Amino acid sequence: MAVLTLDSLQVLDASSPERQNAFRQFENLPLPGPTDEAWRYVDRTIDLESVALVSEAGDRMPADEILAALEPSQHLVIVDGKAVQMAGEGFGIESTKLLDLVSPDTDKLAAAHRAFVDAGVSLSLPRGKSTTAPVLIEVQTTAAKTISFPHVTIEIGEDAEAEVIVAYRSRDGAQAISVPQVEIDIAQSGRLRLLALQEMSLDSTIVVQLRARLGRDATLRLGEVGLGGDLARLDMAVDLDGQGSSADIVGVFFGHREQVLDYRMVLNHRGPKSSSNVLLKGAVEDASQSVFSGLVRIEKPAIGTTAFETNRNLVLSPDAKANSIPNLEILCDDVICGHGSSVGPLEEEHLYYLGSRGISPQRAERLLVRGFFQEVLDRLPVSGMEVALAEILERRFIRGQQMASDQ
Repeated sequence: MAVLTLDSLQVLDASSPERQNAFRQFENLPLPGPTDEAWRYVDRTIDLESVALVSEAGDRMPADEILAALEPSQHLVIVDGKAVQMAGEGFGIESTKLLDLVSPDTDKLAAAHRAFVDAGVSLSLPRGKSTTAPVLIEVQTTAAKTISFPHVTIEIGEDAEAEVIVAYRSRDGAQAISVPQVEIDIAQSGRLRLLALQEMSLDSTIVVQLRARLGRDATLRLGEVGLGGDLARLDMAVDLDGQGSSADIVGVFFGHREQVLDYRMVLNHRGPKSSSNVLLKGAVEDASQSVFSGLVRIEKPAIGTTAFETNRNLVLSPDAKANSIPNLEILCDDVICGHGSSVGPLEEEHLYYLGSRGISPQRAERLLVRGFFQEVLDRLPVSGMEVALAEILERRFIRGQQMASDQ
């Protein structure tokens, strides 16, 4: 294994000017942390001195219980940011392809990704084509105390339609860092349904940098499920460049123990009559923390735009924390926009009502938590995992209930 130095860059492709430039930026940029506005409220630091680049990819992880019921048209696995294994009939599948939608000067981790990215997959769907079943991409981290930079590129052609699942997983005890980048380009009238499932181990860190670019009348339906990670961060920006482009983003997360789940979402409306809707619901218990920072920016050309942004948070333990900062920036007239957020415990009025109907307090709490999440589970862009996800969320809440009652 090699640390993130010029020597390790030589192993990849030191002749690449893009790599060299990104490495210089990596060396000069500071590590992001709580003092940076873009990382505000994150009670974690990222220690690059404790990890090293992977020399060889480890063995694939065993099957996942949530994904077990799926029958994907293709199954692709990136292991430790190195190996790519494929199964099923492929269409337009290539090795790593960078669209440069994530600028290396975004932060030190983005620069490191551009300098050290080694393996990834690129999906390209031609004009007028559609997938018959979801494409499953697993991003696995298996090697202990390592850092990896997997890359996923998705290009949807004109009037094409695809369904993709990206699942992030790591072995227990890995204590690893993963910095995936997901780049999405949807051409005119293209449609993409994308579900991201994050199940990293509770001793690992993941920072996903996702960028999407939408053309005229293009549609992106994106679902996010956040379950794992010691620190799990989604840094997402969607550019609605084309007239009539649309983004519908739903997400659900449940933090427990001492997790930090961090969501940063920016939606840039540039095309007229574009639309977006964000709904993120989450719960935190034990001593976990969540952060949501959302910005909907409507630029001058984007007249006739409709945009809504909503973040709801349940705080289920005295030591848990949730931070919610939705923002609107409107630079033109003739728009319909709104945003809202809430942070708090389960509603006492609802608990009282259920109790008056003879339902025990513990059962009443479980019913309310289940109903809280169900709205998002029903709206996930890829079906087939709702039941398994609901069971996992309920088990996590029941565990918290039992621990609270034992104290």
